[in-house]
Amino acid sequence: MELPSPLRAAVDQMLAGEPLERLAKASALLSDRYRREVRDGRFHIDDALAAKAYLATRMPATYAAVRAALSMVEDVAPDFEPRTQIDLGSGPGTAFWAAQDAWPQMQSADMVEASAAIRSVGDALARHATVPARWHAGDVTAKIPPLAPADLVTLAYVLDELPPATISAVTTKLWALTTSMLVIIEPGTTAGWQRILAVRETLKAAGAHLVAPCSHEQDCPIAVPDWCHFSRRVARSRVHRLAKGAEVPWEDEKFIFIAVSRSPVTLSGARVLSPPRVSGGVGRVKLCRTDGSAGEVTLSKRDGDAFKQVRRADWGDRIDLET
Repeated sequence: MELPSPLRAAVDQMLAGEPLERLAKASALLSDRYRREVRDGRFHIDDALAAKAYLATRMPATYAAVRAALSMVEDVAPDFEPRTQIDLGSGPGTAFWAAQDAWPQMQSADMVEASAAIRSVGDALARHATVPARWHAGDVTAKIPPLAPADLVTLAYVLDELPPATISAVTTKLWALTTSMLVIIEPGTTAGWQRILAVRETLKAAGAHLVAPCSHEQDCPIAVPDWCHFSRRVARSRVHRLAKGAEVPWEDEKFIFIAVSRSPVTLSGARVLSPPRVSGGVGRVKLCRTDGSAGEVTLSKRDGDAFKQVRRADWGDRIDLET
């Protein structure tokens, strides 16, 4: 997966002329803190260099994860056609770009971001989009500007930056702004999954209807040390490779998310929870099923269409297989 061409061109233009050594140093610090989920407050995206480092090394991966999550929403809720979006903790507008790619009929978006530097970057990038975006200063854990509720509300890679005690209140605040669909995306770590589980319980208690990736609304059957997450392969640009000191032209971004709706949707099929393993005439696949269970099943060519589905399936797909 790559950034949309208008966004990619705008990012390349913004990074042009930035000394690679400075960009690489800032990118390394940002990536390290992301991997370790550090929350000591010492490195926020609050200056121009840090913002550019994010564009070079993190935006392609977060875009891929958000876009993949929205694709699963499209699959389960094909009648959902949002016109308005609110994105909180917007960063440079990653979820804004992913949403308009998923739903080209989008008409407007309100973006809430605490950092003035990153708001400036996001606003400059959004001018290359087809959907008008209004940028607001605000902190999702504190005060946000008065906003009219939106069809689609998104929060991407934000909960990992917040104190765990604030997650329930933040989730409730987001749900109050949602007229139709709320989507929250987190890193695909064990900690990220635990945060999504906490969000899931808060939203279920508020009467939300699960859309994706869960195949049911019962308690999650996955137990530690296992965890639920997905992965999307990301194409690296030349600047991306150089800033990260990488040689291969791609990287894999692991993520987890939850999407819920004001209206019930029909949950059908089983979600593929890890890369299927097919060798010869035998296929093994880990599934989350509509009956509330999860686990690996083994199929052979004798299982006919079910085996063919597993052979074609990818991690995160929804397949019509209940076994």
